Amino acid sequence: VQLQAFGGGLVQGGGSLRLSCAASGRTFGSYAMGWFRQAPGKEREFVARITWNGGSTYYADSVKGRFTISRDNDKNTVYLQMNSLKPEDTAVYYCAADSTGFGANSLARAYEYWGQGTLVTVSS
Repeated sequence: VQLQAFGGGLVQGGGSLRLSCAASGRTFGSYAMGWFRQAPGKEREFVARITWNGGSTYYADSVKGRFTISRDNDKNTVYLQMNSLKPEDTAVYYCAADSTGFGANSLARAYEYWGQGTLVTVSS
């Protein structure tokens, strides 16, 4: 599975952005997909996860109620809708694929495939 994330940019605090992650490969629909982020000088952290069929979603406490993860298996794409953005959301955002398509998992090492990242900058 090859992943390409896009949609990042500069936005004012309180604004919104939608990230997309396009996947290649016939097995996309069997993977759970996750979004992670890494701010300058910090470790990569879990943001959100969606199971293979979109039936379950999981979020980091820091984004719960503001971010929404979704997927369209017909388009081989996963999305991250980010609302009420804060300066502390500034980071490079990565999408990732986990062949264990169900359940919760916020550990980066569980995800076998990674996109190249897209930068989100939130100004105050």
